[in-house]
Amino acid sequence: MKKIDLHIHTKASEKEKAFNFSIDKLKEYIKRLDIDCIAITNHNLFDVTQFSSICNELNIYVLPGIEINLGMGHLLLIGENKDLEDFSEKCSQIESHLKIHENLSVGELKRIFVNLNNYLLIPHYDKNPKISREIIDELKEHLSSGEVSSIKKFLTCLKDKDNLVPLLFSDLRISDDIDEFSTRQTYLDLQEISLRGIKLCLSDKFKVFLSKEKANNLFQATDDGLMLSTGLNVILGERSSGKTYTLNKISNLFGNVKYIKQFSLLQNDEEQLSNYLVKTLSVVSESYLVEFKKLLEEAVSIDTKQNETEIEKYLETLHKYASESEKADYYSKSALFSETPYSVINDFTGLQELINGIEKLINNSEYREIIEKHIPKEKLKSLIIDLMREYTVLKEADLKKKWINGLVKSVKDILRIKTTSTFIEDADFFRILLDKKKINIFEKVVNYLKVSKVIFNQELKGFKIVAETKKYSGAQELKNKSHRKISFADAYNNYTNPYDFLQQLKKIDIAPTEYHQYFIDIDDKIVNKYGFQVSGGERSEFILLNEIADALQYEMLLIDEPESSFDNTFLKNNVNEIIKDISREIPVVVVTHNNTVGASIKPDYLAVTQKSVVNGEIKYSIYSGYPSDKQLKNTKGESIENYDVLLNCLEAGEATYQDRRINLYEILKS
Repeated sequence: MKKIDLHIHTKASEKEKAFNFSIDKLKEYIKRLDIDCIAITNHNLFDVTQFSSICNELNIYVLPGIEINLGMGHLLLIGENKDLEDFSEKCSQIESHLKIHENLSVGELKRIFVNLNNYLLIPHYDKNPKISREIIDELKEHLSSGEVSSIKKFLTCLKDKDNLVPLLFSDLRISDDIDEFSTRQTYLDLQEISLRGIKLCLSDKFKVFLSKEKANNLFQATDDGLMLSTGLNVILGERSSGKTYTLNKISNLFGNVKYIKQFSLLQNDEEQLSNYLVKTLSVVSESYLVEFKKLLEEAVSIDTKQNETEIEKYLETLHKYASESEKADYYSKSALFSETPYSVINDFTGLQELINGIEKLINNSEYREIIEKHIPKEKLKSLIIDLMREYTVLKEADLKKKWINGLVKSVKDILRIKTTSTFIEDADFFRILLDKKKINIFEKVVNYLKVSKVIFNQELKGFKIVAETKKYSGAQELKNKSHRKISFADAYNNYTNPYDFLQQLKKIDIAPTEYHQYFIDIDDKIVNKYGFQVSGGERSEFILLNEIADALQYEMLLIDEPESSFDNTFLKNNVNEIIKDISREIPVVVVTHNNTVGASIKPDYLAVTQKSVVNGEIKYSIYSGYPSDKQLKNTKGESIENYDVLLNCLEAGEATYQDRRINLYEILKS
């Protein structure tokens, strides 16, 4: 087995933040992590002088490489450790090209490196910035593996036969200020290291591992050698023995970690619950009212008084014009004097959204097979062309109508000045009628929304989050909603008439984007299994369960002594189960000294921290192994008895355990 890291930076490009490379730190990294092979892959550059110097300093296999901006993602290109001048010259072309252009194309890549089969190509596969699916397809004959950013993604790729072989690399900047080293490396089932041998291994998912035991159920969690399971881990230890220190170290080394710290859930639990409800309510409310907001935006723009004035002026001038018909002069008798304007569309949003939607279907690569299974790409292209033609025809006709309306208006304005006859004011009856219809629909929708109904109902281990719509019962509730010292008395007097209520809201100092919040209230609450509001203790229980459930959005979950805040029954019946479920998806590490969590949860892997004083100095050690192992071992090969550890950490020693078992539990039982 060989441990490799083919993504290491020793020099910054012109566009990156500079750092001071340290050969001593690189040596320390290789020694501490026991690495057999590295590749130097600086961003868009290759320094042959520095590379040769590094090779001379190290006693492991070092490969030359470069990390290239390809398309919108990154690609590692790695060569053999020979003919370095040729490799350097090709990398110089990359560097020169990217000084002018932001990215390299596949065509340019092939032109510069000619035969890509001579190199190892590793795209950012499930790691940002990702290489696009189109480029993956273009290079598929040269690709067998891809870099991922986490253990979770590594295991996901490994399970899917259609994915590239996953690789974990450090992506380290080897600077002199590094305190802790990344543990993202990959093991290959390889006897002797060569580029050809590595490429062969990377074509087979059964030759790539997270640990040297040829297993993917363990990974290195810290740079001092601690191994943990990709499932559920429990860390035990006495007070001040380094448990929290170990969790902090894991948190620092791995990105996107959910870390629930000791006692954190008891601090301001009421405020945390309130913040959670506000956040949840905001999402639920915005989702529920999204269509209403669109309707409201249209209603806001309607001015019924202006419409009424427009009709009155039209009727008044029409009547006057008719009564003066005998006195009509040359100008008022012309056809354009009383010409009505064309109705124009103005809003092409629906058609534009349709065209944009078809374009997304055409350009989508993630679900291309499913899309083309039902609608061939050529059909989509034909459809979007027809829709764009329709848009062009309608838009052109609309622009012509607007131009003619403008021209007619200009002529009418001239005639109006010259004539002594009354001019008939224009009125857009179609728009006015449409506005009236929109208001009717708006009022029907608002009255429907005011009918109380449950719009969100979610259960979480005996708790239930409920959101229900209701009408506002007074001006004070509207004021409370605004969180400002504003009077809503006049507005609430019109609350039963939605459009009139809207007109009153427009007079108040609130943003139009907030109007939708004042038509209906959304009441939220968290209840226990009996349907009652949660108590103080239950608040913390709910927050913990919610925090744990939220962990699937992360790459790892760390929990520090949950028993410090909760009773054993809750831990066993609720917390243990949800933690076990999550550990099937991501690595979970729980620090505890409680037997309900430590033993009853049945972890996949066990670690024990110990503190000792040697020659006046405090020393910390970590022993680990499977729960069924009789002995747990540290990185030095030293061991401790698992049985003794469990009794001491979880039961306060065997004597205490036996005394409690015989003199308490047995007596009560009998």
